Amino acid sequence: MSVTYGVRNGVAWLTIDRPEARNSLSNAVRQGLFEGVRRYNDDDTAKVLVLTGSGDKAFCAGGDLKEMSAEGLTIPPVDYVPQFGRNIEVDKPTIAAVNGVAFAGGFLLAQTCDLCVASTTASFGITEVKVGRGSPWAAPLPLMIPRRVVMELVLTGAPLTAQRAYEIGFVNQLAEPDELVEAAQDLAEQIAANAPLSVTAGKATATLTAEYPLSEAFERAESLWRDVYLSADAQEGMQAFKEKRKPAWKGI
Repeated sequence: MSVTYGVRNGVAWLTIDRPEARNSLSNAVRQGLFEGVRRYNDDDTAKVLVLTGSGDKAFCAGGDLKEMSAEGLTIPPVDYVPQFGRNIEVDKPTIAAVNGVAFAGGFLLAQTCDLCVASTTASFGITEVKVGRGSPWAAPLPLMIPRRVVMELVLTGAPLTAQRAYEIGFVNQLAEPDELVEAAQDLAEQIAANAPLSVTAGKATATLTAEYPLSEAFERAESLWRDVYLSADAQEGMQAFKEKRKPAWKGI
């Protein structure tokens, strides 16, 4: 299989398993990613998704240029690669665990996740300019990192080191290569332990000002959180604090 799916302690791991081709996005890989994300959406045992690539050389090196050339690909369809919130909805949290190069479509995958943990040996690049391709998927990137950095990335195609990506806020955490999996798992478990309704509403709230003026964002945020405040879990959380025990979340 080109993409594998497994769940560990409430954390789903979606892994591109094509190391011999630097985990590039073949037809089989792209189909496997969509199927894996849909499986995560439907999996009540999975609270957080971690997306990664097998091996230690590449998270994902981008599109399979040989396959794309053979097919004479011109403009990729909108559903060519999963882009969370654009061509596939994902309400639960997602984390990219970047273990090597994340170039072109690999950068896209890291960008589309909510959080990013990277190996100290990872690198990030929007390399399409070097092969005459395009990166319309990078449109949200100036909301995440400084515009001048985005400009440099899309015009030069030169990669960012993991350290630089961390410094500008694209990467949340750095880990040594042999500690990346556990670092991503630990971060995911921190999220998975929280009230699920609060996590979902928190994720939705964080993107509101990217789409709406601040006044409308406040109104939509109040609406998002109303059901959370009125939930049984909101009462359970306070009761558990009072009784000095772990809350038993039900998601209602």
